[in-house]
Parts: sequence; C-alpha cells; structure tokens
Amino acid sequence: MSRRSEGTTVIKSNIISDHHTPNKGERTDYLAKKLLTRNKRQYVQNLTGKTIAMICAGLLVAVVVSITYFIASKGLTTFFFDGVQIKEFLTGLKWDPEGEPAAFGVLPFITGSFLVTMLAALIAAPLGIGAAIFMTEIYPRFGKKVLKPVIELLVGIPSVVYGYVGLTLLVPFIRGHFDVLGFSLLAGGLVLALMILPTITSVATDAIEAVPQDLRNASLALGATRWQTIWNVVLHSALPGCLTAIVLGMARAFGEALAVQMVIGNTTKLPGGLLDPISTLTSGITLNMGNTIQGTPYNNALWSMALLLLLMSFVFNLILRILSRKKLVNK
Repeated sequence: MSRRSEGTTVIKSNIISDHHTPNKGERTDYLAKKLLTRNKRQYVQNLTGKTIAMICAGLLVAVVVSITYFIASKGLTTFFFDGVQIKEFLTGLKWDPEGEPAAFGVLPFITGSFLVTMLAALIAAPLGIGAAIFMTEIYPRFGKKVLKPVIELLVGIPSVVYGYVGLTLLVPFIRGHFDVLGFSLLAGGLVLALMILPTITSVATDAIEAVPQDLRNASLALGATRWQTIWNVVLHSALPGCLTAIVLGMARAFGEALAVQMVIGNTTKLPGGLLDPISTLTSGITLNMGNTIQGTPYNNALWSMALLLLLMSFVFNLILRILSRKKLVNK
C-alpha cells in the first residue's frame, strides 16, 4: 500500500472516531447525572453505620444514668429513711453501725482516702514527669526502646500483685525500721504511687512530645541552655497535659481497693502520722458489704459511701475537662 493510501485511511479513521465520540457538553451532563444520582448501596451503609453508632452511644448513656440512679437511690436511703443526718455522716468520727445507738461517721474513711491519694500523687508525680522528660528530651532512643516498654508492662500487673508485694516486703520493712505495726498510711501511699506511676508517665510523655520542636529551637537559638529550655519552655507548654496525667493518676488511686486494703491496716480512726494505720472508702465497702443484710441501715450506709466515691469520680472528670479546655486554649 502506498503512503497516499495509508494517509487516506488514517484520516477516515479519525473522522469516524470523532463522529462517534460525544462532545464536551454531553460528557459533562453525563458525569453530572452520575454524580448526583444517589448510590443506594452507599446510602444504606452510611445509614446503618450511623444507626449502630447512635445505638452504642445511647447504650453508654443509659448505662451511666442507670448506675448513677441505682447507687444514688441506695445511698440516699440512709438520709431520707434511716434518719441519719448528712452532717453527722460526713463529719462523724465514730463508725459503729451495729452499736446502740448506731454511729455512721465516715470522716476517717474520707480522710484516709484523700491522704493516701495525695501521698501517692506527691511521690509518683515527680518520678513520672521526670521519667517522661528523660524519655523525650535527654535519651529519647533509649527511653522509647527500653524504658517506655518497661513502664507500660507495669500497667498490666494486677492490683493484687502490688498489694501482695507491699504486704510481704514493704510492711515488714517499715515494721523493722520504725518499730511500728507496719500497716500504715506510708505503706498504702508507696504501693499506690507504684501503681499510678505508669499512668502519669505515659500521659506526661504524650504531652511533652506534643510540644512543637520550633519552640525548643527558638529557645536554644536565644542562648538558653538545654535544661533552661526544658524547664521554662517544654514543661511550661506541656503543663496542662502533665496536670491531666496527675489527675488521672489520682483518680485511679482514689478508687483503688484491693492493693490498698492489704497494707493500710483498715482501722476506723483518724491517723496521727504517716506510720499510723488508716482506712479508706473503698476498703470499708469491700470489707463490710458481704457481712451486711440488704436493706438494713448498715448496708445503706455502705451504699452512701459508694455514692461518695461516685461523686468524687465525677469531680475528677470535671477537673480533667477543665484541664483539656485549657490545653486547647493554649494551642
């Protein structure tokens, strides 16, 4: 075939292809109709996903409301049906529900819970934030590869193990060196500090890592030393996150029962010092709830102590929300 015939064939094929190809306007209308047409399968999937999510959220809300209503209805019975005054209940020093007359003072339990929680936070907070600084600012490679996995392993240890270690090692140590019983506020604070240390360290590490690197570079460029940058820039920027870590640790410590119960002595008297035995709200409930009859004033008083614990958990959550808002404002 000659070149002229080949060229004629190519021109004819181009003309035929152009004739069958839709113009630009038709193509645009076709795409618009396809995009605007509802995809039934996708619509059903989206509707199903939204429905499942709303059901799960509704169940969570219903569970929280139900638990709150149940505990509140049981706990308020002490004041509205058993005739116990709220002031007497919160400020009374004597706990003797089976006595004549019965005494329902829970101030020793409340004081013990706050004291052991504060002591644990005072011990664990510097250690946890210091470990977070070490893992993020000083030796990040060693911290992320070795120290962080070790700290995370502590989270998975059951609380009964912490309590047993405190009972077999810490209590005899205190008894032998201070000539006391050994079961004390100090023992409970040390055990709780070890338990909440991973929580504080993990949350504080995330808060410090979230500080922009530009802030560190700017501080170093202005002539600040490494420690001055960490103290004045990094910790100042990560302060809301570190406070959140401390509050989370305190919330866990306040509600801990088994480990504390094994090392604090469980007495219903106000402690006079760190080496005196104490009792907490959680230990009082767990030790006595199984020995009471449902519906009796003794049982209702224990439910009132549980209501106090629930209210304190709400307070901790409120503090966490306030701190999270401050964190967002700082960002």
